[in-house]
Amino acid sequence: MSNTLTIALSKGRILEDTLPLLASAGIEPLEDPGSSRKLVLDTTQDGVHIVILRATDVPTYVQYGAADVGVAGKDVLMEHGGEDLYEPLDLKIACCRLMVAGKPGSNHGHGALRVATKFVNITRRYFAEQGRQVETVKLYGSMELAPLAGLSDLIVDLVDTGNTLKANGLEPLEHIADISSRLIVNRASMKMKHRRIKALIDSLAAAVEDK
Repeated sequence: MSNTLTIALSKGRILEDTLPLLASAGIEPLEDPGSSRKLVLDTTQDGVHIVILRATDVPTYVQYGAADVGVAGKDVLMEHGGEDLYEPLDLKIACCRLMVAGKPGSNHGHGALRVATKFVNITRRYFAEQGRQVETVKLYGSMELAPLAGLSDLIVDLVDTGNTLKANGLEPLEHIADISSRLIVNRASMKMKHRRIKALIDSLAAAVEDK
């Protein structure tokens, strides 16, 4: 195993919020991730590279050792399962809530409810733990449309301000989890590159405390 360190990040809010934390650890990309077409970026620290992935792929790259560490939302980790991953640090960025939402009172219907979501595994676990029967419909976007169009009774989705729900006549009905982005580490990398990864964790932890 080489002495390089590969950090997996996803574009968007998590990337924007993570870069200042990495900068406090002396790690800055040599090119702007927002404008560069490169998927592997060199950094100001020798032997440290940043790879840009889809958010849902970050845990997979870290789990299989294609990246040593990564930053992923707790929602992605809950859906993924998180086997073979350490989760040593809550970065307290990209915070929101994972909620059951729908039209007022729609979570109290009789019989099996239909739930539209991209978080199929989380949804099934959540309702199964409550002994409630649901049918899940996997969607990738515009969740709020599903109850309006009659596709589902409920949705499970991330909620920040709740304004989009309100604008579409929906409301948060049940709280599943508070979500923030976490640092995740490959188990083998933690053993083989312990000193380097521990130094990164400590630097990021200090940066989170200083925010």
